[in-house]
Amino acid sequence: MGDQRNKYGVSPKIEGCPVETTLDVIGGKWKGIILYHLIDGTKRFNEFRRLHPEITQSMLTLQLRELERDGIIHREVYKEVPPRVEYSLTDFGRTLEPIIVSMKAWGETC
Repeated sequence: MGDQRNKYGVSPKIEGCPVETTLDVIGGKWKGIILYHLIDGTKRFNEFRRLHPEITQSMLTLQLRELERDGIIHREVYKEVPPRVEYSLTDFGRTLEPIIVSMKAWGETC
């Protein structure tokens, strides 16, 4: 049957369960943190590494690629030496802002 994706490129994990779909997209050890930092604006790869030195390069790369694949973030590569790559939220990714802000507020109460 193939990979069925919605208009944003997201492949629902369980048909009819939007909460599961949301968790599938933003779940993962670092995705929420990446999204939280991107709410404030564009970031470069090494900025994420400086903000969270405990994240490995390969894990950060994986999480960024998955968010890009799902249409949540945009990866802009500049033809410069050395190469410059910046990440930002797409319009679709911006729709997650109230969710991330609510998660932050809830986490502050724990």
